[in-house]
Amino acid sequence: MNVLVLLVPVALFLGLLGLLGFLWNLRAGQYDDLDGAASRILFDDLPRKEPRP
Repeated sequence: MNVLVLLVPVALFLGLLGLLGFLWNLRAGQYDDLDGAASRILFDDLPRKEPRP
Protein backbone atom coordinates (compact mmCIF):
# COMPACT_ATOMS: atom_id res chain seq x y z
CA MET A 1 0.00 0.00 0.00
CA ASN A 2 2.93 2.32 0.55
CA VAL A 3 3.76 2.27 -3.13
CA LEU A 4 0.37 3.83 -3.92
CA VAL A 5 1.50 6.97 -2.12
CA LEU A 6 4.11 7.34 -4.85
CA LEU A 7 2.24 5.96 -7.86
CA VAL A 8 -0.97 8.00 -7.55
CA PRO A 9 0.77 11.42 -7.65
CA VAL A 10 3.03 10.24 -10.48
CA ALA A 11 0.00 9.07 -12.49
CA LEU A 12 -1.81 12.35 -11.85
CA PHE A 13 1.26 14.33 -12.87
CA LEU A 14 1.68 12.36 -16.11
CA GLY A 15 -2.01 12.78 -16.92
CA LEU A 16 -1.77 16.52 -16.35
CA LEU A 17 1.38 16.66 -18.47
CA GLY A 18 -0.41 14.86 -21.33
CA LEU A 19 -3.38 17.22 -21.06
CA LEU A 20 -1.13 20.26 -21.16
CA GLY A 21 0.69 18.86 -24.19
CA PHE A 22 -2.60 18.30 -25.98
CA LEU A 23 -3.82 21.82 -25.21
CA TRP A 24 -0.51 23.28 -26.36
CA ASN A 25 -0.80 21.44 -29.70
CA LEU A 26 -4.41 22.53 -30.02
CA ARG A 27 -3.44 26.20 -29.60
CA ALA A 28 -0.54 25.82 -32.05
CA GLY A 29 -2.93 24.71 -34.79
CA GLN A 30 -1.71 21.13 -35.04
CA TYR A 31 -5.24 19.81 -35.66
CA ASP A 32 -6.56 22.56 -37.96
CA ASP A 33 -6.36 20.83 -41.35
CA LEU A 34 -7.00 17.11 -40.95
CA ASP A 35 -8.51 16.62 -44.42
CA GLY A 36 -5.67 18.36 -46.25
CA ALA A 37 -3.03 15.95 -45.02
CA ALA A 38 -5.23 12.97 -45.85
CA SER A 39 -5.76 14.10 -49.44
CA ARG A 40 -2.19 15.31 -50.06
CA ILE A 41 -0.87 11.77 -49.85
CA LEU A 42 -2.94 10.81 -52.89
CA PHE A 43 -1.20 13.23 -55.26
CA ASP A 44 2.29 12.84 -56.69
CA ASP A 45 4.79 15.61 -56.24
CA LEU A 46 5.57 17.75 -59.24
CA PRO A 47 8.74 16.64 -61.04
CA ARG A 48 11.78 18.76 -60.31
CA LYS A 49 13.46 20.60 -63.12
CA GLU A 50 17.15 19.79 -63.30
CA PRO A 51 19.43 22.82 -63.61
CA ARG A 52 21.13 23.16 -66.96
CA PRO A 53 24.94 22.98 -66.94
